[in-house]
Order: sequence, then structure tokens, then C-alpha cells
Amino acid sequence: MITEVLTPQELHKIDPVFGQVSFNDHEQVVFCNDKDTGLKAIIGIHNTVLGPALGGTRMWKYANEWEALNDVLRLSRGMTYKSAITGLNLGGGKAVIIGDSKIDKTPEMIRKFGEYVNSLSGKYITAEDVGTTTEDMDNIREVTKFVTGVSVEKGGSGNPSPVTAYGVYMGMKAAAKYQFGSEKLDGKKVLVQGIGHVGETLVDFLTKEGAQVEITDINQGRLEEISAKYGASIFTGSDIYSADVDIYSPCALGATINDETINKLKARVIAGAANNQLANDSVHGQILKGKGILYAPDFLINAGGIINVYAEIVGYDSAEAMRRTENIYNTTLEIFAFAEQNGITTQEAAMRIAQNRIDTRKKENATK
Repeated sequence: MITEVLTPQELHKIDPVFGQVSFNDHEQVVFCNDKDTGLKAIIGIHNTVLGPALGGTRMWKYANEWEALNDVLRLSRGMTYKSAITGLNLGGGKAVIIGDSKIDKTPEMIRKFGEYVNSLSGKYITAEDVGTTTEDMDNIREVTKFVTGVSVEKGGSGNPSPVTAYGVYMGMKAAAKYQFGSEKLDGKKVLVQGIGHVGETLVDFLTKEGAQVEITDINQGRLEEISAKYGASIFTGSDIYSADVDIYSPCALGATINDETINKLKARVIAGAANNQLANDSVHGQILKGKGILYAPDFLINAGGIINVYAEIVGYDSAEAMRRTENIYNTTLEIFAFAEQNGITTQEAAMRIAQNRIDTRKKENATK
């Protein structure tokens, strides 16, 4: 008899969804496939205790389907806590479309995806994310009402990126106040990694305040454009993580704080727009705490976008969206204080407060 010994990775693949490391008691995972349009998408619905799961649709050229599944699970989980910590009556969801948005995306594909969203009858509400645009949301709106981030011309709140950037800016100022004693960023060295729509607007805020901004991105043409437009310096060092800066602001993809990078960091504050910046929440959060590096939880300070699109659901105006986003400053300071008082990481502090709100609502729902 031959005994087959499976490696941990092989065992992991026996349970492709529930066995995923990032599976966190998700309520529903939907796989969408359409041969005619080439659509291959995954919708992750993590939690709907507080309300319908709202989260953007990301289109990315993933290396494989495992990578796509891992991403949508992590992102949808993050949306649950983002809405909870911000006080919104929303749950957490996210979607990914597998493909290169510059080459593979078509209006027909996007509308087909919208049909899958519609089939969930409002349990999941989509919005734009990396690789999708306001125009895509307008196309989705043609086949379902369960979409936000629709253009202003069509009655929506438009591109949420500027509001997201404003929230990150507020969170960064709060972190500066807590770590350096002043919220003023004038003269502070800030490295912004990733200068998409959110990163660019953040650079605008920072340079106007007088911060010494360095930028880095995989797109050299984009770097030169933003540098010329805002007077930011292009980072020319060999390793961005060991850069001699006060604040590191990751605004590209997640997990940049990992086993390889964390001990290189010289920045005293991490505050950026990217989702899931810590490759491992507990491990890397604790290491940052031990090194005296103040981490502004990403799902807290990048919540401006969801605050903005939430306006389309409950009906407040853009001024109210900005007011609520500005309050990220106060919430961030509260999280820092709670973490210090309880001897825990800032990530854990934010998670505890968010989870407490979910648990309280769950008990209330059970007694109705």
C-alpha cells in the first residue's frame, strides 16, 4: 500500500474556500462566470449584521485564482470593520474581476457583472475600486440599482477617491499629533507609495501644507507627471522601506508591511490608503508597536470613500460626507488612546471597537 503524504499547501487546496487562510466566517462567496463576455469574478460577502454588504469591485490581473480568492476574502472582511468603525449601517463585501482592466474590460463584461450583483437582491452593493471607474458604475446602474459611486450627472456621488484621500489626510494628521505632538505636517518627510487617484489627491493635500513629499510608483510616466504637477520629489533610493522619512504612506496594494520589510522601516508613522497593509494583523501589528512605530489602521483612515458613496443610500449631501470624513481625525485619536490604555496594538484596538458594535447589533437583532 502506498501512503500519500500531502504538504500543507496541498491540504490547503482540498478546501478551496472554507480552507482559505483568509476565510473569516464569510456569509457567502459567489463565483461569477460568463463565457460570452469573458467575465470571471468573485463576490465576497463577509458580514451583513449592520446592513447590506457594500464594497467596491476591483479588476486586477491576478497570477491565479487562488490569489484572487484570497484578495476578495481579505478585502470584504476589511469592509465589515471599516463600516463598523465608521458608524455606518453597512456590512462588508467586495468583488474582484480577474483580468487586465486596460485590455480585457468591456462595457458588456461590466454589465454582465452587474447582472450577478442584481441577482443577490441587495445583499451586496458594489462601487468602484482599483481597475474600475465611475463610468463602469454607470454601466452597472443600467442593469441593477445595487450600485454606488455613480456619476453626479446620473444622480450619484461621483468618484469617491478625493474623499478617501481626505480621510487618509485627516488620519495622518491625527497620527502626527499623537506621535510628534503636533498635527502640522509642514516640514515632515512623507513617502507616498502609489499615486493613483487617491495617492495623487493625498500628495496635493500634503504639498499644500508644506510637507516634504517623496513619491514612488511602478509607472514612471505617472511619477514624472505628479512630480511636475505638485512639486513632489521622485524617490530615487534603492529601498523604499528603509527610506529616512517621518511618515510612510502606502497607497497601492496591500501587505507591504510584511516579514521582509518591517524591520527595515525608519518611519515613525504609517498612514496610508491601501487596504490590508499588514500582511499579518496580529504579528506585524505587535512588531510595529514594539518598534515604536505608530500605525493608523487602514480600514479606519481610508473610510472616506465608503462614507461618500453611503450618501447615495441615505441621502446626505457632499458637505455632510466631508464633515463625516473629517471626523476620522477624532476617531483615530480615540483609537490610539484606547490602544495605549489597554496595552494593545492600534490595529487590535480598532478591531475590538468595530467588533463590539457588530456584536451589540447582533444581540439586538436576536431579541427582535
